[in-house]
Amino acid sequence: MSRIQGKDYTDSATAYAGIDVCKAWLDVHVLGAGRDEGFRVANTAEGIAELLARLEGLPLGRVVLEATGRMHHAVWRALHGAGIAVVELNPYRSRKFADTIGQLAKTDAIDARLLALAAASLALAPTPPRPQSILRLKELQALRRNLVTRRVALANQLAAATDATVRKILAAEQRLVQRHVAELDAEILALVEADARLARTHAILVSVPGIGSVSACTLIAGLPELGAATDKQIAALAGVAPMNWDSGATRGRRCIKGGRAPLRAALHMAALAAARTNPAFAAVRDRMRQAGKHASVIRIAILRRLIVLANALVAQDRLWTPQRP
Repeated sequence: MSRIQGKDYTDSATAYAGIDVCKAWLDVHVLGAGRDEGFRVANTAEGIAELLARLEGLPLGRVVLEATGRMHHAVWRALHGAGIAVVELNPYRSRKFADTIGQLAKTDAIDARLLALAAASLALAPTPPRPQSILRLKELQALRRNLVTRRVALANQLAAATDATVRKILAAEQRLVQRHVAELDAEILALVEADARLARTHAILVSVPGIGSVSACTLIAGLPELGAATDKQIAALAGVAPMNWDSGATRGRRCIKGGRAPLRAALHMAALAAARTNPAFAAVRDRMRQAGKHASVIRIAILRRLIVLANALVAQDRLWTPQRP
């Protein structure tokens, strides 16, 4: 048993809870304030009400729940509405924590206790639930991303097809996908413009050369922390911050790691456009080319500068203006 597992958290004056979420159930474990026990409630409005009743009166410090698509949003909002500090933990981090403390077995009940241990032993900052507008925007963006991938696949299939019937069906499907992408673009823009805060953020972002409406909406959905984080934090969240890889006298190659890969992939074209239209970014591109840097390294460097600039403008609530000579 690991040191963390063996520590008696029940003596703590503060209670911590972990919630493992699935479609039908919420497995809950409470640790501390004399308690080390788990229970299960339904992942429904009635079950969440029962959970709140069972947590009422406890000296709760933090509740940790694992991000599971949209299945944890209802309990997340309910706990937050009850004034409870809730932490949304990435499944990758929770699995790494389990490996660190030597917890190899995995069941829903074990995972709930593992999350309670993480709540008790790690300095985790509470995360408020996302607004419904952001959640809907993320869902629309996810569908759009899938359709764009399908559109590229259809174009490749159509280019290779020789049979007339196959080409006819592929072309029809390609037109349908394109129409759906256009419908989604209109719906996404309407959703953004209906929210005054999102509309202002969109106006700020599209004022930056290289960021079009699609890229701006991608940033709004994928980086809701925009304007509220430091430059280093926003670069790390986007997955464009170079990470050290050093050991002893060895100085490893810096490379990006983690972050939100779908967001990063969706913004590569914005980085290319910024390098063409923004003299400051073009100067960075040319300088890195002269230094012999690989094209992908240059693109990530431009993308990092673009996201950092967007973050600063949103934080300052101002549009981009050209630099004066």
